[in-house]
Amino acid sequence: MIRSDSRRELRPYQWEVIMPALEGRNIIIWLPTGAGKTRAAAYVAKRHLETVDGAKVVVLVNRVHLVTQHCEEFSRMLDKRWAITTLSGDMGPRAGFGHLARSHDLLICTAELLQMALTSPEEEEHVELNAFSLLVVDECHHTHKDTVYNIILSRYLQHKLQRTRPLPQVLGLTASPGTGGASTLDGAIDHILQLCANLDTWRIMSPQNYRPQLQEHSPQPCKQYNLCHRRSQDPFGDMLKKLMERIHNRLDMPELSRDFGTQTYEQQVVELSQDAAEAGLQQRRVYALHLRRYNDALLIHHTVRAVDALASLREFYDRERATKTQVLHAERWLLAQFNDYKNELADLATRSPENPKLEMLEQILQEQFGSSDGRRGILFTQTRQSAHSLLLWLQQQPGLQMLDIRADLLIGAGNSSQNTHMTQRDQQEVIRKFRAGILNLLVATSVAEEGLDIPQCNVVVRYGLLTNEISMVQVCEPRDANSPQRSLWDPRPAQAPPYLLPQARGRARAGQSVYSFVATQGSRELRRELTNEALETLMERAVAAVQKMDEAEYQAKIRDLQRAALVKRAAQAAQRENQRQQFLAEQVQLLCINCMVAVGHGSDLRKVEGAHHVNVNPNFSIYYTVSRGPVVIDRTFKDWKPGGAIHCRNCGEVSIGAMALNRVFRSPQSERGGPASAIRTSSRGWGKQLCPRSPSSEERGLTTV
Repeated sequence: MIRSDSRRELRPYQWEVIMPALEGRNIIIWLPTGAGKTRAAAYVAKRHLETVDGAKVVVLVNRVHLVTQHCEEFSRMLDKRWAITTLSGDMGPRAGFGHLARSHDLLICTAELLQMALTSPEEEEHVELNAFSLLVVDECHHTHKDTVYNIILSRYLQHKLQRTRPLPQVLGLTASPGTGGASTLDGAIDHILQLCANLDTWRIMSPQNYRPQLQEHSPQPCKQYNLCHRRSQDPFGDMLKKLMERIHNRLDMPELSRDFGTQTYEQQVVELSQDAAEAGLQQRRVYALHLRRYNDALLIHHTVRAVDALASLREFYDRERATKTQVLHAERWLLAQFNDYKNELADLATRSPENPKLEMLEQILQEQFGSSDGRRGILFTQTRQSAHSLLLWLQQQPGLQMLDIRADLLIGAGNSSQNTHMTQRDQQEVIRKFRAGILNLLVATSVAEEGLDIPQCNVVVRYGLLTNEISMVQVCEPRDANSPQRSLWDPRPAQAPPYLLPQARGRARAGQSVYSFVATQGSRELRRELTNEALETLMERAVAAVQKMDEAEYQAKIRDLQRAALVKRAAQAAQRENQRQQFLAEQVQLLCINCMVAVGHGSDLRKVEGAHHVNVNPNFSIYYTVSRGPVVIDRTFKDWKPGGAIHCRNCGEVSIGAMALNRVFRSPQSERGGPASAIRTSSRGWGKQLCPRSPSSEERGLTTV
């Protein structure tokens, strides 16, 4: 019997969607951003702890900053009646995962930490999945393919089909299940069914009886399309394309696309670089790498300013000159080309006409921050580099200097490049300042799209983004049922369900919110956004179709999909194992990917903490040099800490790896088991060679780190 005050803890639509979970069923809660999914899940956890003997709950998130945010919500709901702890990669020294799980009632952690604990052989760290009685999966639409969510849930399904008991109850949370790339209703239905199968879902729950209350509590911001014309003239961009044409002519590969300044072209040259490295074609690999840098500069130029694009190229070529000790003929030609044209590029950059998208953005910011009514916004952009450039533009643009704009970056962690890196603690501090009103504008990449709860945010600008329908849904919420206003130009069908709308949009949370999409007329970004809106409607139809399925038919489909998924995963595991056993580790030779000098063998490598490959051969030291400062890795590791970056001594190639200062494992450099040095390798920096043929990355046992 539910206590009489429980209905006051949740809104009617939240109560409606959690009822099956209170009865112990596995469900997915589908509610728009800001409608209280986390609060609903916290109430389910509370009732579970109250009613299930020996209950233990684990809440999984996919981003570190969500650990603290969810802890606040769950702590409010549980009211100190149960022991709660949090775990994330940036915590520093801590007790083992298994120990913490046994001594607490509810854990909130990143999914990677649970996966590591499930596979750890150490008693202090190891935990079994059935040690938990409730598994909450935040942003559960990521439970697909080889994501860590799906790896964990595959373990769950294995236990289920083996009839292992007990199994935890599963509660998934999402604002947008997506369509899985499908463009037809049948394909979208298949995607929703696969998601439900992966999470062993009894039913995907969304409000049916209380949709009006949902609309009332989750008003949608006004969506507007702010479109601008293309540059009438673009001499700087034309010069970059001319230089790229010259590189293509030296490649002598007429089959390559020359669709410069697009993400499709970037993918092409990345694949060309990888294929060339595999084949030992050093000159071709170098041309591809430099073409990618020019393409990056074009993308920056299209997004922000020509001076920002030129700055990125200068930084790249300055680094090439400073680090390379052996220069290939192709590199010498490429360095000379940039040197010959850099002054002309600088002249064109300073005289380049203003980017029309920036002019549009300036107008939006003047309208939104020109008054003193406490506006607070997020400016979403595609890349970390463009985020840095936009922040610089905000600080330098004369027309914005009189406005009360207090801006900072919110970008992803995990990149060791200092000009684009942001640690997880940096992220959390920026979010704290934004919530407190110390900052009122975030320039963000996709790191802010999912789960970030800032109710005061009332301005969201998506600036020339190429994303999918899930990202779009993460940024918007249902509009107020009493407000008939639509966008300045909104091609979305009027009959689209009003209660579940596109996630970056959902970041605009406060009343009188504005959601703007800035793009060039006729651009890929605009076409993609319109496609996203069609896919959003398709997603809603697919979910409705799955919800209306006959229960017996639905359960039969789910069982078939679960069996098929486990068979496929087992086959893939067997294939990987066969590849690993095809060659002995000592047969695999490691080469510098730039100069192809042999520097070691596969037998020199060891795996640390189940994930990090290190070279422990003391003779390896003759092949590399070490940078002075330590590499920034945004985690604290149990048994080792990062040292300096390593570079090939022969050619100066930078993407080899980093020194790992290990505290406990015995290596050839430390027979007593004390602090030792090893090399944390990166497959991006190494080629490979063996007889009779070269192995794949799986065969040589390397991972990209």
